[in-house]
Amino acid sequence: MIPGRANISSGPINIQSHSRILGIDESGKGDFFGPLVIAGVLTDNAAARRLKDHGVRDSKKISDNRILELDRLISANFIHSIVIIGPEKYNQLYSRIRNLNKLLAWGHSRVIENIAENNAIDLAVSDKFGRTDFIENALMKKGKSIELRQEVRAEAVIQVAAASILARAGFIRYMNKLSKLYDTELPKGAGSIVDKAAAAIAQKYGREALDKIAKLHFKNYKKVLG
Repeated sequence: MIPGRANISSGPINIQSHSRILGIDESGKGDFFGPLVIAGVLTDNAAARRLKDHGVRDSKKISDNRILELDRLISANFIHSIVIIGPEKYNQLYSRIRNLNKLLAWGHSRVIENIAENNAIDLAVSDKFGRTDFIENALMKKGKSIELRQEVRAEAVIQVAAASILARAGFIRYMNKLSKLYDTELPKGAGSIVDKAAAAIAQKYGREALDKIAKLHFKNYKKVLG
């Protein structure tokens, strides 16, 4: 490994050759409303088997109610970290970074550093996005000593699947809070139904309300406000 740099490997992951694996995943990056949530779950091989026994899998294949149930189980029994970037903070970061993949990498690196502070990590695995060196460049001292892998469909790794559940649960709870605050059921995604909801909120609360609940670089913002 090059001194001072993360050890980014290539080729198939040999899970059995690593005893303490950190999985990282995010939720909210494709949603106009709500936060960006990045989560990480660290387990050894025995704990990974328990995750499978509890029915943990990719959050995209699980209902919201079941996600919230599994979130409580994972949070109570497994080492984890969650970074929630609310819309206002998200917009501040994006205006400075100007690149979603670099913003994602910043969030991933914070999760890695949070868990590495008090735990040994043999391997960190995340879904592949952008250039492979984005996360590496965002890592600090502790994170740079960890082997890092970015894989297509990384949710096949049970720790990443668990992280996807924590991230999705964090996103769901945040969206529920915003919906109650603005007395409007905020839709997920970035389609036409989102445009209609954004226009209604801007009309009722003023366009500045969108600064607090939405990601302003999305095309939806320009479509609604011209």
